[in-house]
Amino acid sequence: MKKRYLMIPAIALSALLVGCGEKKTAAADGHGHPHKEGEAHGEPGAKAAAKEDHDHGEEIALGKFKAGELEIEAAQGHGMVEAGKEGHLIIKLPYKDAGASVVRAWIGTEDRTLSAVGKGEFAPSHGDYDLHATAPSPLPAKTQWWVEIEKPDGTKLTGSIAPKM
Repeated sequence: MKKRYLMIPAIALSALLVGCGEKKTAAADGHGHPHKEGEAHGEPGAKAAAKEDHDHGEEIALGKFKAGELEIEAAQGHGMVEAGKEGHLIIKLPYKDAGASVVRAWIGTEDRTLSAVGKGEFAPSHGDYDLHATAPSPLPAKTQWWVEIEKPDGTKLTGSIAPKM
């Protein structure tokens, strides 16, 4: 009789574990935008879809800032920067490189403490770079959008601009 009572929890636990597998769906992937069934970041279909449907939502102009000798234009999309939430930055470089530069951004302090760094995707239809980065929680004093530009020749330049919060 005791063995039968032990089997019921074991069967229930087994069923629970089998049902915990990760599923790829068209739901948001934690980056705030959906993907097609079975598609994730970095796959050709996802990149092509991002380039075709390059919607920044309502953009807020942040202005221009310096990174080395470059004067860079910035805008923020998808609302205000909030602690622990993903922020969206749009960067327009002062030169045309067709996506040959590597653009990275983070929210917080220059030393990147507790910040997640996002790598930009070039959007040929707009000629800009689209970046997503998660803000640290709590936000540090004097929080900035920090941008690192790695030019095709390997030169790295860093600059910052105040986010809309």
